[in-house]
Amino acid sequence: MATGAIDDGAGVAVSMEAANLIQKLHLKPKRTIRVIAWMNEENGLAGSKQYAKDHEKEWSNHFAALETDGGAGHPIGLNIKGKFEIKKMLAPVSAVLQESGAGGTNFVDHVGADIEPMEKANVPAFSPIQDSRFYFNYHHTAADTLDKIVPKELAENSAVVAVAAYALANLEQPLPR
Repeated sequence: MATGAIDDGAGVAVSMEAANLIQKLHLKPKRTIRVIAWMNEENGLAGSKQYAKDHEKEWSNHFAALETDGGAGHPIGLNIKGKFEIKKMLAPVSAVLQESGAGGTNFVDHVGADIEPMEKANVPAFSPIQDSRFYFNYHHTAADTLDKIVPKELAENSAVVAVAAYALANLEQPLPR
């Protein structure tokens, strides 16, 4: 059994630090940014399934979902599961993130297991695109330990997620579904 530093301690840390950065900067998003640390993704998705059961009638109020379950490699952009118009709506965000090398966007069929119920309900979904060259060297192994996390890259991911979450929470127009 691994310690889970890369999968998915890093993702939890990134999400928590993204919320912390928004708060430290005294930013007040128009919409709620909810950080959820689900459990049991590899063994049945119990946390995600319970959230879906508890909130399925509220999907229309979920503006977007962002999952951080890809480790902590250098971020290079955002995966998007949604309509192609979203890319144009997020162009200013991509421009801001481009300076750090994280301005790329990629449309995908699936973003993440934990937010899959929201994906199926057509809630626009996102995840960081990360340098994953070494991710599967440690993923689900006893070598998935904290020493494999590069603090600078963890901080970069937190910044990208903070920018994306804050920007999404402040868009004037709803994202197309």
